[in-house]
Amino acid sequence: MGAILSLPILALVAVLGYVVLHNGLVRKVNRVDQASSSIDVMLKKRWDLIPNLVAAVEQYMDHERSLLETLTELRARALSPQATAEDRNQMDVATSAALRQFTVAVENYPQLKASDNFLQLQGSLNEVEEQLSAARRFYNAAVTEYHDGLRTWPSSIVAGQMGLQPRELFAVADAERQPVDVGALFDRAK
Repeated sequence: MGAILSLPILALVAVLGYVVLHNGLVRKVNRVDQASSSIDVMLKKRWDLIPNLVAAVEQYMDHERSLLETLTELRARALSPQATAEDRNQMDVATSAALRQFTVAVENYPQLKASDNFLQLQGSLNEVEEQLSAARRFYNAAVTEYHDGLRTWPSSIVAGQMGLQPRELFAVADAERQPVDVGALFDRAK
């Protein structure tokens, strides 16, 4: 009689274990999706600042017209409905590089650096960059936790049944890992 009673209890424990693992994996997927969305929101904030920044500096920066055009073009491409997540990531890297060049170029315009409007825009851009960095760290933490769920037993069995696949961690592009040639940036800004 005891063995008969323990069979339903074992089945109940197995079902409850499966439900707990399944729900845990669903929460991990949701955290990764939320973190990815947070990055998109921060990128949108950054891209929304670019037209204001370009407008504020256009009158000062005749020699950097191509840099301003590059920033404007990157923004338009990133906000295009046809842009994929991979396209937006590539444009994010290109925008970061262009913004670094822009920051160096601004050094040649003391009257621009004294402009209240420019200083406010630059402060907003710095804040967005910090928020974007934080969003990327949160995304990578969520993806790592998700990967732990995919690869550890017994949740790996449930993840396989759910058809869950690994996600890409946010990584810095190889070009951004190279040391910055500050001298070349200053020469280009002249």
